[in-house]
Amino acid sequence: MADFIHHYEAGSDQRRPLLLLHGTGGDEHDLVPLGRRLAPEAALLSPRGKVLENGMPRFFRRFGEGRFDVEDIKLRAAELAAFVDEARERYGIAQPLALGFSNGANIAAAMMLLAPQTLAGAVLLRAMTPLVPDELPDLGGKPVLILSGSADPMIPAEDATRLAGLLRGAGATVRHEVLPAGHSLTRADLDIATDWLAQAG
Repeated sequence: MADFIHHYEAGSDQRRPLLLLHGTGGDEHDLVPLGRRLAPEAALLSPRGKVLENGMPRFFRRFGEGRFDVEDIKLRAAELAAFVDEARERYGIAQPLALGFSNGANIAAAMMLLAPQTLAGAVLLRAMTPLVPDELPDLGGKPVLILSGSADPMIPAEDATRLAGLLRGAGATVRHEVLPAGHSLTRADLDIATDWLAQAG
């Protein structure tokens, strides 16, 4: 299926599936416990990023910290969207909500902007603006939760705010919260995401 190593767990038809997108150095198993914790009854679809950086899987290439290869993002977002479409047919699941952390959150945001038909919404944990599309899509009120850390050394505060603005400009219903945290997740992240997913999915 679009050549992605992945992990799948079935869930209840009453809950929207989660597309789990790991951070740099993670794999298809990395976010499964988090997905199960946040949405216990949801189906989980978790691909492994195909780009290697010093042996660590990622979802797209970068030139350095915070310096992204935009052309590769476009290619990888389209490839991942095709994988999701094939997985939906294979496993008989509905349009998923993305749950992405760091690099995974960035590719999820790129998919929202470049392949808006693929996702029902997204939880973006420690996300940056992956790119600015030539034309904003119509996201038609799709729900997006962005959780940022005020002490995150990797992501400037204005960058996450810019992403929230882009998604709002495309018509998404965006909730953006900045928590007293660094790049790692906290209990507050988990509690907010759990409540949000219960309403969105």
